[in-house]
Amino acid sequence: MQDNFLDKYREIGRRIAFYRNKRGISQESLGEKINYSKSYISKIEAPKSEVPYSLDVLFAIAAGLELDPAIFLLPINEEDFEKYRTDK
Repeated sequence: MQDNFLDKYREIGRRIAFYRNKRGISQESLGEKINYSKSYISKIEAPKSEVPYSLDVLFAIAAGLELDPAIFLLPINEEDFEKYRTDK
């Protein structure tokens, strides 16, 4: 995978971790909710991750966190968290 794409996966992984923590959900709970292992969620969120993942996985994570998946493509912002919540 090209390094520039790997950086983008890592940045999205960082955002996933941020919003998961903001929701107060553990990696294990999220994994159970969306039928992926805690280990896989951990690998996606890891700062040095080299795990590419599909849009299906990204959409599943967004659904599990009750967020619009678009939020993972934007810089982290408290205001966006409220705007992109799907559980309101």
